[in-house]
Amino acid sequence: MSTSQPPVPEGPPRPDRSPPPAGQTPAPAAVASAGGAGVPAGAAGVPSPAAPVDPPGSSDGRPAPPEDPAAVRKGRPPVSLSPSRASDFMQCPLLYRFRVIDRLPEKPSEAATRGTLVHAVLERLFDAPAAERTPLRARSLVSGQWDRLLESRPELAELFAQDEGGERLARWMSEAEALVERWFSLEDPTRLEPAERELFVETELESGLRLRGVIDRVDVAPSGEVRIVDYKTGKAPRPEYSEGALFQMTFYALVVWRLKGVVPRRLQLVYLGSGEVLTYDPVPADLERVERKLLALWDAIVRATATGEWRPRPTKLCGWCDHRARCPEFGGTPPVYPLPVVPGR
Repeated sequence: MSTSQPPVPEGPPRPDRSPPPAGQTPAPAAVASAGGAGVPAGAAGVPSPAAPVDPPGSSDGRPAPPEDPAAVRKGRPPVSLSPSRASDFMQCPLLYRFRVIDRLPEKPSEAATRGTLVHAVLERLFDAPAAERTPLRARSLVSGQWDRLLESRPELAELFAQDEGGERLARWMSEAEALVERWFSLEDPTRLEPAERELFVETELESGLRLRGVIDRVDVAPSGEVRIVDYKTGKAPRPEYSEGALFQMTFYALVVWRLKGVVPRRLQLVYLGSGEVLTYDPVPADLERVERKLLALWDAIVRATATGEWRPRPTKLCGWCDHRARCPEFGGTPPVYPLPVVPGR
């Protein structure tokens, strides 16, 4: 494997220039991180159920895609697939049911909310002129973005309701500030002019499957090459689990390819928790493979929706699940299934 392939330039983008056609996409480079972790080129795809994922409630707090009006109320069959919901089904089909079909409420967590806050700060920082995108300015945004978050989601105040002295909140805010500041050791925002931030993307495949998601950042190089960037407030995975980590990014790359006919030049995961960057340069064959796996996954979801058979898949992550009390693996009883069942499907 070679790691000598030059990165996508960080100069100002030229939105009016079209990126190269999918057929001209360079061959994939090796995946590499600042800490030396990597996976072989061509390993992108859907992670196996055995691959560890973030515990429920400890995600990076990325904003959920806008809800499809047809699926807002509980008891509606799923009509689209996002990276998060695909990962839910692979982790545990019953968890997918609880979240998508039953739409059971979940308590906010400090980790996920901190991720939401950090994402908001990194997005807002680019509102400032390039020369003013400094660590000091970024840290100063944390408090104001927290206030805005509380205004839009008042239930988050429950996280620190018992923190009478404010010590936990202060520590939590300091942790968010540290994550924001660490970003500056991984990327230089004074040399970046994102083409898009928090970009909602959606496409419908020929099969009728609708894919949707929100991309943290899209960079376009002077040459027209596209880079998709995602921030993670956790730590980078071990090399043997990097394939699972890249699933979300190859999902986004597939959506962009099907929407624009362009294969992104680079996929980049920025891990603020461990100060590492994981990159992957996809080719059409990678994305075709991901598409086939997503279609197979969707077939399984459609089948489970029709039969009502959503089997739990116990793992060490069950201890973090908000729905453990309703899970039959732990003596619980799921809610009455709200959809009609088609026997023998």
